[in-house]
This record gives sequence, C-alpha cells and structure tokens, in this order.
Amino acid sequence: MTHPALILFLALFGLYSPVAALASYLPIVRPYEHRDVNRLALGLALNVAVFVLVALWVGEPLLKLLGISTAALTATGGIALAYAAIPLMRGQAGAVEELEKLQRQEEQREQGVATPPEPVADIKSILFTPLTFPLTVGGTTFAFCVAASAAAASMREKLTLSLAVVCFAALTGLTLYLSGHVKRRISLKGAMLLDRVAGILLTAIAVILLANGFTDLVTARLNQ
Repeated sequence: MTHPALILFLALFGLYSPVAALASYLPIVRPYEHRDVNRLALGLALNVAVFVLVALWVGEPLLKLLGISTAALTATGGIALAYAAIPLMRGQAGAVEELEKLQRQEEQREQGVATPPEPVADIKSILFTPLTFPLTVGGTTFAFCVAASAAAASMREKLTLSLAVVCFAALTGLTLYLSGHVKRRISLKGAMLLDRVAGILLTAIAVILLANGFTDLVTARLNQ
C-alpha cells in the first residue's frame, strides 16, 4: 500500500467515487441509445486519459506558463458543477423534465395531435462539459497528478504513475458504460429520486470544491 502508483490510483478513486459518479451520469445518458452511451464511455475514458497524463507529465510547468493555480481550477470546477447540480437537486432537470415531456406527449396523443420526436443533443456537445469536466475530473484531480509527478524519483516511477492514471481513466469509462445499463433498468420515478439524490451529492461536492479552491487562493495570496 506504499507504492506511489497505487497511492495515486486510490486517491483518484476516492475523489472520483464511482457510485456517486454513476448516479450523476444517469440524467445525462438517459436520452441516448445504447450505442451512443458506448461512444460516450469511450470518449470519456480517452478525455480523462489525456487530462491526467498531461497533468502528470507537463502539469506543473503548464500551470506556471499559463499563470493558473490548481486552486483556481478547483474553484472553477466547483462553480461549473454547482451550475449543473442545482437544477437536479431542485427537480428541474433530468427525469423530471422527461416525465413532463411524456405527459405532454400523452395529452397530445389523446387529442390526436402528432408529436414529432424531440432532438437529442449531439454527444460531442456534452462529452467535455459537463461529462468530462467537472463531473469526472477537475482541478483537484489535476493537483493530485501534479503532486505525484513532483514526488517521482525516477523515470520508471513516473511510468508506473502513468499506468495508474490510465487505469483510472478506464474506470471512469466503465462507470459511464454501467450507468447506461442502470438507466434502462430503473423506473422513471426511481430515476427522479436518483436525480434528486445525485443533485444533493453533487451540490455538496461543488460547495467543497468552491470552499477548498477559494481558501487556497486566499491562503496563497496572504503568503505572498
């Protein structure tokens, strides 16, 4: 349990929390067919792999070049996550919207009005935001990888860290893939309940990210 690569993977695993992440993915993947969910899962794994590998290998000099701190990334991730989570918590998105659409369609069918199928957003439009960032990775993930890279004593150790973060990326894709199976086996009322629970959890995570990010920003400013 003392190997740096294992420690990094467990840290990312705990930060990601696959069970909570799966619940947060459900409102997003619900409108999509099985093949589209598979494409989303593959795209998410690739995005996360690129993100964590960049953080691991060039994260520290990149942040210095851009003049961005990990604290700023964490706070930004909290704001973006809160923007997506609060409507879920209030019952104004996800399964609630789908239930309202079904009710409207049923009323229109009773009145003999044809209801054309509603367009579904292209998967590319949701793959990066909010699916990859901030639901899956964010400033804290980036900071973990930068810290682990800074502590690596040799190139071999850095390569093992790379393997660990690639395994983490595969885990995120698998979690999204499983969410596609769960959404087909859960009732609409159950999905509404999960939307609320996911919204509460994600809002709590957003508050933590905001608090940590702004606290670190203020602390860094005072130290200067």
